[in-house]
Amino acid sequence: MKHKLLFASTLILSTTILGISSVALSDSDGDDDDRGRYNRPYSGKSGYTHSGMAGSQYDPAMRSNMGRMPGVKPVNNPMYLSECGSCHFPYQPGLLPARSWSRVMDGLDNHFGENAELPTEDNRAIRDYLLNNSADGSQYKRSVKIMNSLRSGDTPLRISETPYFIKKHDELTVDMVKNNPKVGSFSKCEACHTQAASGSFSEREIQIPNFGAWEEKEEGKEEKERGGY
Repeated sequence: MKHKLLFASTLILSTTILGISSVALSDSDGDDDDRGRYNRPYSGKSGYTHSGMAGSQYDPAMRSNMGRMPGVKPVNNPMYLSECGSCHFPYQPGLLPARSWSRVMDGLDNHFGENAELPTEDNRAIRDYLLNNSADGSQYKRSVKIMNSLRSGDTPLRISETPYFIKKHDELTVDMVKNNPKVGSFSKCEACHTQAASGSFSEREIQIPNFGAWEEKEEGKEEKERGGY
């Protein structure tokens, strides 16, 4: 009887451990190491409808040709790429909520110090594209996390003002960004994120000009902390 009880307990424990491991593996796509509230599916707390995600199950149709889903939906609107991408990095709509994009489009006469006004029809077309693909209704990983980081009513005009962005960049130094002649500003996503145009912002793809790969830097820091060198 003791042997049977011991076997049963071992079986239950093994099943539990395997179950936990399966959940952990399914929740990790190797994209980053986010933890806590930034991993929760957006639930519409800001008054917007969001279908959310069932655990870590994504729509297979949203995955890239490489078989891995990018962090945000890539830009696929020619007019947006032409009109906005000709002046700066064409930020994916999924990086901000609809209310933010609406304010951006309303203020093109003073677009961060520049006059970027568009003909009425072009403004309407680009506005529709941005609002229809904003973070509010997106199932893409980083869009969901950005929405989770915002409080109800928050309307950031810059992606770098979102709590999620701030959290993900809090270890960068002034020399890496502002004082780096090849970067200069957080607005230049493409300067460090080598696959930013495809909607992927994975840490493994970061190459900071004059500093190298971010992943290697992190590994080196961990090694120093362990006394390795």
